[in-house]
Amino acid sequence: MPPTPVDVLVIGAGQAGLSAAYHLRRRGFVPLGDADADGSPTFLVVDADADPGGAWQHRWPTLLMGTVNGIHELPGYAVPPADPEAPSREVLPAYFAAYEDRYDLRVRRPVRVRAVRRPDDDPHGPLTIEAEDAGTPVSWSARYVINATGTWRKPFWPTYPGQGSFAGRQLHVHDYRSAEEFRGRRVVIVGAGVSAIQLLDEISRVTDTFWVSRTEPQWDATGFDTAARIQAIAGVEERVRQGLPPGSVVSVTGAHWSPWAQAAKDRGALVWHPMFTAVEPDGVRMPDGTLEPAEVILWATGFRADIAHLAPLGLRTAAGGVRVRDTRAIDEPRLFLIGYGPSQSTVGANRAGREAVRAIFRERVAAGV
Repeated sequence: MPPTPVDVLVIGAGQAGLSAAYHLRRRGFVPLGDADADGSPTFLVVDADADPGGAWQHRWPTLLMGTVNGIHELPGYAVPPADPEAPSREVLPAYFAAYEDRYDLRVRRPVRVRAVRRPDDDPHGPLTIEAEDAGTPVSWSARYVINATGTWRKPFWPTYPGQGSFAGRQLHVHDYRSAEEFRGRRVVIVGAGVSAIQLLDEISRVTDTFWVSRTEPQWDATGFDTAARIQAIAGVEERVRQGLPPGSVVSVTGAHWSPWAQAAKDRGALVWHPMFTAVEPDGVRMPDGTLEPAEVILWATGFRADIAHLAPLGLRTAAGGVRVRDTRAIDEPRLFLIGYGPSQSTVGANRAGREAVRAIFRERVAAGV
């Protein structure tokens, strides 16, 4: 069966994908298959999850609305007031679901995109998207692809000597559920980002913790306000323009004081140690040769872009990134990457969705379509 044609296909229905869908609606695009399309350009949003909510539905239950970092509302619809003690994994997916209904975005799920390809050498022709819809092979032919797959499905695990010999439990923050799992067990927490500090604060309330990272955080007393977020986005934008891996917010701006960081400091838990050199059955070997006992190693080491399905396009640079300028892939202008690099933040995701759609709209107008 030939691919189903669509003008714009959006991959992913997290913050960035829903922002793009909203702006497509505003520009006159209609959902694919709309009986009242009347010649209007079409769009389709596909998402790998069975339910709305993006990565929020997978967050740990103790990540509450009062402690979640940097929620930014979706365009046109404010986040409803919520109890600060309510789990974000309950409040925000419900908000996303309401948003999809409010703007009639008709997200198709669960759809796993397997590959995005060039069907021929025509640089102006459509791209082919191969996917599975609830296990059934499907394909589309799209004039533009907006990739908004984020990072949640790609947790990053560093490799250290002896890692496989550890007799205790190792887990990534991706799989964290509750500090109670570790009560009475010594936990080594690896990482210096927001999640590492949040979980250090949480776990240190119930057991002994030992915090390590590759570089010592440089604490900024100004706090992580809107200006700091904008600065972080600008720094990561420059990296992706060069085709470098996006890097983390902390690597660009340094660490900023937060309520959980201050709480951990007040209890004496916010004590940084340099990264261990090896893992042994009973703990981690430190640079000075001492062995720090451990029963759990929690890797809060971040995530990588979930873009393996774009591999057939051959866009990876030697440095490991994709060259992107103003959300558009420099080496494949039919492709936009949002929720990648600077648009991993919620405020960046909203802006990226708007910018991608604006570029598509301008191009169509210039072409007289």
